[in-house]
Amino acid sequence: MRFTKVFAAATLALSGVSASPVTVTFDLIGILGFDLTEGNKYNSPIPPWLHGSKPGWYYGNNPFAYKDLPCLVGIICKILKFFPYALQCPTPPHNPPPPPNDGYTQTFSNITGATQADDFQTFGLVDTVEQCKAMCNSVQGCNFVNSYHDVNGKGGSTQLTCSLFTKCHDASTADNRGGQSQPDGSIDFIINSDGWCKNGVPISDPQ
Repeated sequence: MRFTKVFAAATLALSGVSASPVTVTFDLIGILGFDLTEGNKYNSPIPPWLHGSKPGWYYGNNPFAYKDLPCLVGIICKILKFFPYALQCPTPPHNPPPPPNDGYTQTFSNITGATQADDFQTFGLVDTVEQCKAMCNSVQGCNFVNSYHDVNGKGGSTQLTCSLFTKCHDASTADNRGGQSQPDGSIDFIINSDGWCKNGVPISDPQ
């Protein structure tokens, strides 16, 4: 019943064609409780290499494990379709097996640093690299994904961190090694960091 009412509210929010973007954004936040717009980096305004950052969303097979994040499955996907300017749920990847060429070329593999760059778009949590790529395919302007394990970070999550960027990067920009103090006194560090660039997009000059 609750989801039925929320879905009806989403329909009413956009029933008037004269609604202003500000009003529509307010309605989206009121319905979902999250700001999933581009201006807010899709609910992750602080990039993952800065203190205080938090994942903006979760896309994967265990939504009940992340009740404090907007989980991009089920009814929320239907609601977001009424707000085309907001983050949209990706089309589920073909898994398994992935196609021989999924549209991405790997630029670095299994290193101990994560990309940090000014063209950062958003970041969240996923179960697989394929799901990270699917997120990139659903965000306008995304051309590069960096998936990695942030050990001790992100509230102790064992999921992959998935960061999206508009430009492609090689290992020279993967200089986020972690090193942030966590509430339990531990220090986070980065492992299993992979970079994936959409085919045909050149690597950005780090200079």
